[in-house]
Amino acid sequence: QVQLVESGGRLVQVGESLRLSCIVSGRASEEYYTGWFRQAPGKEREFVAGSSWSGLTTRYSDSVKGRFTVYRDNTVNQVYLQMTNLRPDDTAVYYCAADTSGSQLRAGSPTYWGQGTQVTVSS
Repeated sequence: QVQLVESGGRLVQVGESLRLSCIVSGRASEEYYTGWFRQAPGKEREFVAGSSWSGLTTRYSDSVKGRFTVYRDNTVNQVYLQMTNLRPDDTAVYYCAADTSGSQLRAGSPTYWGQGTQVTVSS
């Protein structure tokens, strides 16, 4: 069992930066790929970024590539999503997720989910 707790979401202005954090805890949490998804009002949840436990392998959706960075600090069991140059269409609830399979994570079917944190980008 893995537990995920996100934090860091808030209201920001267009062009600003924001960092989301996700605490990963539970048995053998070091074996899991972790990633971030988001769900905007009226839209389906979508994959944003993912990372292997080592951090050597990362993946991004085309919509955030070059603006968002996913990284991990395994000394404190946390995963981060650094977001820069935020736009109104980045407004969504952001979820941290984990799975032992990187492909399953990217496919949108990870085993574990956090509760979500709201990011609102105002113009």
